[in-house]
Amino acid sequence: MMDLAFNALVTLLVVVDPLGLAPIFAALTRGYPEKRKRETAIRGTLLGTGILLIFAFVGDGLMSALGIGLPAFRTAGGILLFLLALDMIFASPAGLRSRTVREQEEISFEHDVSVFPLAIPLIAGPGAITTVLLYTGGRDLAGIAGFVIVLLAVMLLTVFSLLLAPRIMRLFGETGANVLTRVLGVLLAALAVQFVFDGIQSSLANQIGP
Repeated sequence: MMDLAFNALVTLLVVVDPLGLAPIFAALTRGYPEKRKRETAIRGTLLGTGILLIFAFVGDGLMSALGIGLPAFRTAGGILLFLLALDMIFASPAGLRSRTVREQEEISFEHDVSVFPLAIPLIAGPGAITTVLLYTGGRDLAGIAGFVIVLLAVMLLTVFSLLLAPRIMRLFGETGANVLTRVLGVLLAALAVQFVFDGIQSSLANQIGP
């Protein structure tokens, strides 16, 4: 159980990337008064958390309704996360990451950024939703509850990162943030490959039988 919780923590930290969200949030809310920045950070994080919690509790039922087995989802999810990792390492958008900072700045003048793009897809994006389904699919209530605790801890770290975005930017700088993103991308690639291996192994075991 502890190994599962630790792996879930690492995966969520890499996929959600609380520190990596800080420069994007800072660009999105440039020119906002401090009160509005705080409200936007809290509201966006709460919305993103709510979306991920919905998938944590009903995602398994959704897969069953669609006739998708857990081994198949682990394999597909691992491939999806691996593409996300490549995006992080080589900084080449593959449709799984957020838009560029310039595009985000343009959007911020038209929409409430706490809903889009902060909650979706920056926090509750394809990678995060895939991670939630991978760690909750086929597990009992105790396993899901343990994952939810880890998820809430990561979301708490996320909202703190958004609230402290200006200080984080001064601490790491743009170069430091880029280096951190690439290191985390390598780690995510390894975890993604492990998901693929587990999915293939489970699928073969089900076909061979006892």
